Amino acid sequence: MAEKQGTHPLIEKVRRSLGRTAPLTTPPVPPAIDEPVARLVHSDIGLGDLFIKRAAAMKMIATPIRVDDLLADMAAFLRERQCARVMLSDTPLLQKLGVADFLKSQGFDARTWAEITPDEAYDFDAGITDCDYAVAETGSLVIKHRPEHGRLISLVPFLHIAVVEPKNFLPDLIDLFERLGKEGVGGGVTMISGPSKTADIEMNVVTGVHGPNVVKAYVLQ
Repeated sequence: MAEKQGTHPLIEKVRRSLGRTAPLTTPPVPPAIDEPVARLVHSDIGLGDLFIKRAAAMKMIATPIRVDDLLADMAAFLRERQCARVMLSDTPLLQKLGVADFLKSQGFDARTWAEITPDEAYDFDAGITDCDYAVAETGSLVIKHRPEHGRLISLVPFLHIAVVEPKNFLPDLIDLFERLGKEGVGGGVTMISGPSKTADIEMNVVTGVHGPNVVKAYVLQ
């Protein structure tokens, strides 16, 4: 029978430094957050404007827009960026807005996530989604993975367009993690703060290496 291995010496040293003689029987309680200090956003007023400001600082194109103007502007933006093939989430908001049908009527090869395979996702020029949350403090889009929204839609194409509703806004990351803690994250969560960026080579920032080079958020008014 194999000999039972003891605790690693490093762990024992840490335990002794903490004044413990045995492993904890219950997990430690995290310290209370001093919210007036930790929070940078202290109001729900003006979250849309703050999100647009912070998103722009992260090189995201964030545009406030009326619902009636959304589809025409989206089609014009896709043409400007020379995008012909577009994949979309099957989410209720995009269905209600009729995004796929409108883009098809404008000559785009527009397909929903249910109409393509993951391998085919790499053949599309742009991905269109909505989002679950938009964090004003950081200018971040938050998308929970689920069957009607494949994660590749926002991670693979050169261009990602997201539609943000007023109800999506949260003041800061504390609010976000509290919300996700209650709801659960299911298959995972993607947080998007501007286009993909890396500075691995000589500390020179390059966009679009590991994901979209352009991220545009339409903030519905």
